[in-house]
Amino acid sequence: MVNLNGRVAIITGAAQGIGAATAQRLSTAGASVAVVDLAEDKAKSVAADIVAEGGKAIAIGCDVSDPGQVTAAVERTLGELGPIGVLVNNAGVLRDNLLFKMSDDDWTTVIDTHLKGTFLFTRAAQASMVENRWGRIVNLSSVAALGHRGQTNYSAAKAGLQGMTKTHAIELGQFGITVNSVAPGFVETPMIRQTAERQGRDFETYKKTVAEANPMRRVAQPIDIANAIALLASEDAGYINGQIIYVAGGPRA
Repeated sequence: MVNLNGRVAIITGAAQGIGAATAQRLSTAGASVAVVDLAEDKAKSVAADIVAEGGKAIAIGCDVSDPGQVTAAVERTLGELGPIGVLVNNAGVLRDNLLFKMSDDDWTTVIDTHLKGTFLFTRAAQASMVENRWGRIVNLSSVAALGHRGQTNYSAAKAGLQGMTKTHAIELGQFGITVNSVAPGFVETPMIRQTAERQGRDFETYKKTVAEANPMRRVAQPIDIANAIALLASEDAGYINGQIIYVAGGPRA
C-alpha cells in the first residue's frame, strides 16, 4: 500500500477525469490535497467528496498559465495544509485540428496550459520541497508525445513535458526531489468524450475500436493512471527519477 501520511499534495486539473481520480487516490493514501482547477465549483465538489470520506482537502480556482494565480495557489496550500511534498502537473486542454486548420489561439492555449502551467507550478512548489529535502513531482505527458495526427499543439506540449521532466530531475535530484512523467494512452475521461462528440464520432464505437487494438483489450480508466502516479509519489519510488512511464496497456517507447 502506498503511504502518504503527513504529505501535502497539489494536483492541477483536478476537477474531473485523471486529476480528480488522482486527488482521491492520494487522499486515500493519507495525503492532504489541494484540488486545483480553472473550474473552481467542480474542484469544490471533488474536495467535498474527499472530506466526506474522511480526508483533508481544499479547492483552489486557478488559471495555471497565470503566474500570479499560481503563486497564490501555492501560498494558500502552504498556509492551509502545510509544506508541499507532492505536485502532480495534470492540467491540460485539447484543441485538436489538422495543421492547416489550427489557429494561433489553438496553439497558444494548449502550449500555455501544459508547458507554461507545469513550469510555473513546479517553480513555485519546488521551494518548499527543497527546504524540506523531499519531494515528488509527476508531470502528465501522453502517448501523443510520439506524434498523433491532428494534434500538433498537444503532441508538442506533451513531448516538451518529457524534456522538462528530465531537466528538472537533473536539477532537483540533489535535494531529494524526484521528477517523473506518466504518459497515458487512451483514457475514458469527460474531456476525451467531449472531443469525440465535437468531431462527430460515436464515443462507444470509438472506444471499442481503441480497446480492440490494445494488448489489454480495454481502455484505461482514470484510476489506472492515478495508481501509477500514487506509486511515483511514494517513498518507495525514491530512486526513480527523470523517467517517462507509459501507462497505456502495452509497449510504447
